[in-house]
Amino acid sequence: MNTAFKKFDLTGKTALITGAAGLLGREHAAALLESGATVVLTDIGEAGLISAQDTLAREADATRIVTGIMDVSSRESIAALAGRLAAEGRRIDILVNNAAIDPKVTADAGIVETSRLENFSTEQWDLQLAVGLTGAFLCSQVFGSAMASDGKGGVILNIASDLSVFSPDQRLYRKKGLPEHLQPVKPVTYSVIKAGLVGLTRYLATYWAEQGVRANALSPGGVFTGQGEEFVTRLTSLIPLGRMAATDEYRAAVQFLCSEASAYMNGQNIVMDGGRSVW
Repeated sequence: MNTAFKKFDLTGKTALITGAAGLLGREHAAALLESGATVVLTDIGEAGLISAQDTLAREADATRIVTGIMDVSSRESIAALAGRLAAEGRRIDILVNNAAIDPKVTADAGIVETSRLENFSTEQWDLQLAVGLTGAFLCSQVFGSAMASDGKGGVILNIASDLSVFSPDQRLYRKKGLPEHLQPVKPVTYSVIKAGLVGLTRYLATYWAEQGVRANALSPGGVFTGQGEEFVTRLTSLIPLGRMAATDEYRAAVQFLCSEASAYMNGQNIVMDGGRSVW
């Protein structure tokens, strides 16, 4: 390996990724596999994990891909997987808190009415915070404590969003011909969770610093996955680079933040949004 990239090498390290069956979860796993790490893919459903494992194994060593069903909102579920991994002799060196419920903004009947702030239910509030924010806390509590306790340290990476630093522009989601009370919106939970992850990052960054555990956040901007032309046009007009991100454009940032290449970075929120947040 070129000496300039030795600090990115994660050979011998094990990274656990929550929400790994999702689009970006798979990309984070691919990034860490590229750097030589073993990855533990976790999600709540077996089918998604099998699909992610099969996809990743096409381009990476299948022996470095491990799966585990885990409900991030349940400390018992997290502890059970942690116990299984420990029994297998696997130490988690890197934790990527990626799991989230990302409610899509649509105009489907019934969805708009319940996603608007005036009608947003406490049940949905509790559910989405349990996965996106409490889940990151619980996983950090279990796996971060283990990193700190044996003196070897580790890395915690929280996946936030550009909406951790600014409010959703609800004009992006408007539909012609709908009355105001039926206009689609990005739900309040998304902003609260992503901003909360940045606060959690800063807390963790100081809590176990003396034990060698670093914590940072990555805040991606919008990823193009075939969204409608009108939405894409509206959004890209707000981005200085004039486009949404490709699915693989966050890989290098994940590699940097999870490796010794970022050894002196701690408690930071890295916003990668094509410049939208500075315009």
